[in-house]
Amino acid sequence: MIKFLDLKGINDSYEPKLSQAIKRVIDSGWYLLGNEVKTFEQEYSDYIGTKYCIGVGNGLDALRLIFKAYIELGVMKEGDEIIVPANTYIATILAITDNRLIPVLVEPDINTYNIDPFLIEEKITKRTKGIMLVHLYGQNANHPEIERIVNNYNLKLIEDNAQAVGSFYNKKRTGSLGHAAGNSFYPGKNLGALGDGGAVTTDDDELAEVVRTMANYGSKIKYQNLYPGLNSRLDEIQAAVLRTKLKGLDKDNQARREIAQYYIENIVHPDIILPKSNNHSYNGHLFIIRYSKRDFLQKYLTDNNVQTMIHYPIPPHKQQAYKEWNNLSFPITEKIHKEVLSLPISSVMKNEEVEIVVNILNKYTI
Repeated sequence: MIKFLDLKGINDSYEPKLSQAIKRVIDSGWYLLGNEVKTFEQEYSDYIGTKYCIGVGNGLDALRLIFKAYIELGVMKEGDEIIVPANTYIATILAITDNRLIPVLVEPDINTYNIDPFLIEEKITKRTKGIMLVHLYGQNANHPEIERIVNNYNLKLIEDNAQAVGSFYNKKRTGSLGHAAGNSFYPGKNLGALGDGGAVTTDDDELAEVVRTMANYGSKIKYQNLYPGLNSRLDEIQAAVLRTKLKGLDKDNQARREIAQYYIENIVHPDIILPKSNNHSYNGHLFIIRYSKRDFLQKYLTDNNVQTMIHYPIPPHKQQAYKEWNNLSFPITEKIHKEVLSLPISSVMKNEEVEIVVNILNKYTI
């Protein structure tokens, strides 16, 4: 079986440094809020290109904390609206509703799968306070039209950078494009921990301080609580793992981009729709194809020992969690969710495996 993502193989590629990093933490006797996290935060902010990085428990918490901090600072309040793509993983929207803010869904561009910049302005009201930009599948979602809208309406631009670490927009890395960004280090991400982990990146001094405080029970001084905060902290072992893997991230991303380019140049099945991406703005996180009878194609690939995944089978507005939206119609989003299939891609995938995937796909008949 050609694995969709060989996590063990990826981590093995960092041995023995990975095990040495973990042992370093174990031997230190210090497991939270220590030197590994502090050093990783500096290294990651240097990599992304922001003034601050605050390590937190996971990518969802990173986004939740950004909104919590903005509310605490008086920038936003309950009932304010946040523009968000309809085509996204539900975590993006959970972060908004968790803070009693109102998500306003916008259809994607069918070619990029990211939010359609030219459908945003018509959704803006007096209650709109921000745009949540999701760099879906590892592809930059920023656009000059979005920058114009953010400036004209004095909005906050918050990036969901969970999938796009290492991608660019105009020579700047995603995660540094807006006022703040949530980053995820879930094991399956390009920069993956050995468990959950996340970070907020920002240049905003005030926001960074409030996020850091709120993530630590709302406390800066032990047993003194300034805000009703959370317990959401990146631990020392995960930080040590991430420090080790950050050093190889650009190389790993390039390996993924090369696989994606091979797929684009060699998959020639007339009914399979390939992604349109600029390799420079894409980190190779997921390689998404579309096919009208997706489930048949996935079964065919499984039967031929190729593991695939679906990102994502049910859009947020059709989830039971948001049953009040179930009657809404977002036809482009719904079409994408019915047709997308993610092919194997990783930094340790062998050339012969990529060729096998292509040959099997090109031979597909229904």
